[in-house]
Amino acid sequence: MRLPARRLLPATALTAASALLTGCFSGTESATDAEGGGKRIRVAMMQPPRSGLSPLSDDAFKLSRWSTAETLVKLNADGDAQPSLATKWTQAGRSWTFEIRDGVTFHDGTKLTAEAVVRSLSKAATAAPKPRILDGVELTAKAQDADTVVVTTGTEDPLVPQRLSSPQLSILAEKAYAGKTVNPVGAGTGPFELTKVNGTSSAALDRYDAYWGGKAKAPGIDVKFVPDGTARAAALRSGEADIVEAVPVSQAALLEEDLITEVPMPRTNTLYLNTEKGVFKDASLRAAAREAIDAESLATGVYEGRADVAEGLLGPALPWAAELRKPVTRAKAGGPSGKAVTIGTYTDRAELPEVAAALQQQLQKAGFKVKLDIREYANIESDAMAGEFDAFILSRATVLDSGDPVAYLHSDFASNGTFNLSKLADPSVDQAVRKAGETKVGDTRRAAIIAAEAAVLATDAAVPMLHERVIQGDAAGVVGAAHDPRERELVTAGTYVK
Repeated sequence: MRLPARRLLPATALTAASALLTGCFSGTESATDAEGGGKRIRVAMMQPPRSGLSPLSDDAFKLSRWSTAETLVKLNADGDAQPSLATKWTQAGRSWTFEIRDGVTFHDGTKLTAEAVVRSLSKAATAAPKPRILDGVELTAKAQDADTVVVTTGTEDPLVPQRLSSPQLSILAEKAYAGKTVNPVGAGTGPFELTKVNGTSSAALDRYDAYWGGKAKAPGIDVKFVPDGTARAAALRSGEADIVEAVPVSQAALLEEDLITEVPMPRTNTLYLNTEKGVFKDASLRAAAREAIDAESLATGVYEGRADVAEGLLGPALPWAAELRKPVTRAKAGGPSGKAVTIGTYTDRAELPEVAAALQQQLQKAGFKVKLDIREYANIESDAMAGEFDAFILSRATVLDSGDPVAYLHSDFASNGTFNLSKLADPSVDQAVRKAGETKVGDTRRAAIIAAEAAVLATDAAVPMLHERVIQGDAAGVVGAAHDPRERELVTAGTYVK
């Protein structure tokens, strides 16, 4: 359906997008590859590199989304490990043995070997700071023979394959480690070779025809970093970009519906209630707060229908959660009787102050007196961690780099959790989270995770409200762009522009 003219982006926004994007995409809009034919894919990404595209930083996810750097394993939709640069693996106590795929070459022509894998994993394990996926993990790697690597951890860890799927543990050629920082240019194994990086403005990748998984359909990728959300949306509308990351909710309505895809994120907007002191030390008043919240109105109002109402802590980005979840028995609600509470949140995520204002009205209607304290996250985190608020609104990632939610459940709700905003100390929660962490991956671990979620929900220490979605823009001619909740894939070997 064609949108009415009044909803089109203003000319100033289109001009801004052109100014931001033309430098990178100039000459490529309709260009075909001289050798193989086909159009290069123009991508507008939200965040510029923060660490020179080092795979040991969060920039690793860009390398993964461009299909230039690869890991030993990858994850399927359920978070289970699947073969990638490793074809199979076995566990024996604290050690895991990985068979390395034959016939793989790095973009500089050198061969993937066990020694190369050990080099990359060892650099990550000894980095300062360590990649996030290895926080608290003692990991060593050694070559058993030319195509076999043994990875050993300090304690038995059922999640080693999932950990090795993190883009921060990508396997790169020896040349990447020649300098003081890790340089991924021309050093990956994926279907696209990173050939040029222009600081924080742009990057370019060319098809790597010797890719072990088969030749990519597109001849290359041209990337522009465009932090301004309005400009990214305008670039899609004007035809300046083929794929656009993270279209803001406010801009989505201005685009043709068939150009955008909403992808459920493993991220939950949650109201954490202080169980240690103050009004919400009383479980009946926590229950009263939970019953007062109308999450549906938040989803339709603040998020313009582009968020999912939460039934639990884990949302639709983990499709198995809803299938396993059962009703939870909670405390009965008491009467607020005008009790005063302070709710904190932060401005860094644009929707949260609006969520706070709506919650203030809902809780006041239920009988609470509500004061809001809203600051930048850097200026409010320490007070939130210290338990200075009665409640705190947080947009929280529920699966970290391993694709497994146990680390989140432990950090946020275990009595010794490092991010326990609710100050929860409940033996049944501790036991359930510990059991989930010790269970081997697969259906039994997923069942244990849902049991741990139920234990948390029964306390009303946290009231999950919404699950966020990321909105991705794909031009009409784009075929096969990935829509990945974990933001590890975007352009794959099968992506091309008609």
